[in-house]
This record gives sequence, structure tokens and C-alpha cells, in this order.
Amino acid sequence: MYQPANNRYEQMEYKRCGNSGVMLPRVALGLWQNFGTVNPIDNQREIIRKAFDLGITHFDLANNYGPEPGSAERNFGQILEMDFKGYRDEMLISTKAGYTMWQGPYGDWGSRKYLISSLDQSLKRMNLDYVDIFYHHRPDPNTPLEETCEALSHLVRQGKALYVGLSNYRPEEAKKAIDILKENKTPCLIHQPRYNMFDRWVEDGLLDLLEEEGVGSICFSPLAQGVLSDKYIAGIPQDSRAVKNYFLKETDITDEKRKKVIGLNEIAKERGQTLAQMALTWVLRNDRVTTVLIGASRPSQIEDNVAIVNQPKLSKEELDKIEKILSDK
Repeated sequence: MYQPANNRYEQMEYKRCGNSGVMLPRVALGLWQNFGTVNPIDNQREIIRKAFDLGITHFDLANNYGPEPGSAERNFGQILEMDFKGYRDEMLISTKAGYTMWQGPYGDWGSRKYLISSLDQSLKRMNLDYVDIFYHHRPDPNTPLEETCEALSHLVRQGKALYVGLSNYRPEEAKKAIDILKENKTPCLIHQPRYNMFDRWVEDGLLDLLEEEGVGSICFSPLAQGVLSDKYIAGIPQDSRAVKNYFLKETDITDEKRKKVIGLNEIAKERGQTLAQMALTWVLRNDRVTTVLIGASRPSQIEDNVAIVNQPKLSKEELDKIEKILSDK
């Protein structure tokens, strides 16, 4: 029988999410790619146990996570049943809907029909009465934003979600949604954008907006699908994501990008960190980022990533060096 570590809350730093009462761990676990039918559930179980032992209380899913779509939620539900029956109230569990999940006109985007049906399915897969956060996963160009936001608000009023969030919304879209949700008396708790050293679009207005509106942020892909690690410095390993045709392609790892990674890795070594650790520290350098969302394929990666909580912040000199590498052509 699994017994969580007694000192788990001493291992993690927590930060308030926007203007809410929610405290989030500075490192959260995403179940995007390693928790479906392609990986042994025993390994998934060990990863989630290790995360909880190290003070990670926030577990992030979506209806289509797998592969196969839905399998990450189903496996997570089994693991909750096996190991975490008495710990649900110590966990903050989120899921999303907005990408293709089932065939036909009602299994995608942002209609009221899709969002409500999707969360009902997600709750059944995880065997939960509610999720803590339910996100709209991406803006829908064809459904009125009022319809999408009212569906999110309806699910909170039903008690199927405690809070609502947005993901992949650009600043102008996010502002409109935040205002509508505020009018609905179900304020937006959090926004989940992609953010890393190579993808910095959130710096062009989104982080400013979230700070002004009192909305938290949780950034995904902080390692750029593993590019911001030492994995690709010497080339492209045959067992890597780039070869296995995940969301990262071999063509994404250009010579110019590898040159930057090599330079960044030298700075990380001088700091006594791995490049992955420094990349996470970089994302969290700004207090406007509430938490960083990591993925893992083995428990040791969780330990390595959580170690950043007790490692020094980046100095101005180090930040300047990083900025020079990133801006060089």
C-alpha cells in the first residue's frame, strides 16, 4: 500500500494563483504524452507517486491526452483508485476540451454541446465527481465566445468544476474571455500558454494582461519538447521524440538551434545545473508565471526538475548571457 512521504510539503514551494485563494506548486506535472496506452501503467504509477512525494499537488490532463485520446485520463483514474483514495482533497486536478476528441460535428472546438459532453466523459474516465480546473483548450473562431464562456460557467455552477481556465488564447481573445467570465461571476483562474526560451510570444502582452486581471499562469513545453536539454547536443538519438514522430520533428532541431543549446548548456554547467533545470528556472524567473508544467517518462526526471526549487535564481549577468545567445543569428 502506497504511503506518501511525510515531508512532501517541505520539498516544494507554492505560489498564489492570481487573485484567488489557490496555491499552486511551482512545478506541476502534465500527463500529455507519457500516460497513455503506449506506456506501462506501473511506470505511470511510479511517476505520479514520486511527484506527490515531492510536493507536486497539481496534475494536468486533457480529454485527448494519450495516445490514444482519453487513455491518460482513464489511466490516471485507475492510479487514483489504487493509490490516492484518501488524498483527493490534497490534489488539484485539471482537464481540458477544445481539440478533436470524437467523430462528428460535436466532438471538437468550443460549443456548449462539446464542452459539457466532454467534461462528463472526462469525469467518468477518471471516476471523479468534479475537477478542480476545467480549461477551454484553444479559441474557437466559429463559436461565439459568449457561448463557450457560458458553458464553462455552467459547469462551475453545476459543481463539475471548481474553477475555469483558458489555454492558447492570445491577449486580445483572452481579454474578451476574462471579461465575460467575470460578468458570469466565474472568474478565470488561470491561463495555460506555451512558453520557453525559443517560444516567447507570451511576453508580447499576455503576461501583462494576466497580471492586470489577477489571473494566474501555468506554462507548458518549458523545455521545447526536450530541445532545451542536453539530449540533442551531440545529435539526434534514435530513441528521441524527434525520431519517434511526436510533436517534435527532426527538422525542428536546426544547426542554429543546436548551437544556441550548446551555449546555454555551458551557462547551466557554470551554475551547477543541467540545461533542463536552467530552462525551468528561466521560465520561473518572472513572478508573473505562477507555475511551470513538466512532463516525465521516469521518476528520476521528477526529482531532477523539482530540485530547481532549492537552486539559486538566475542573476542579471546570467540572464544577459542567455539573452545574447538567444538573440544571436
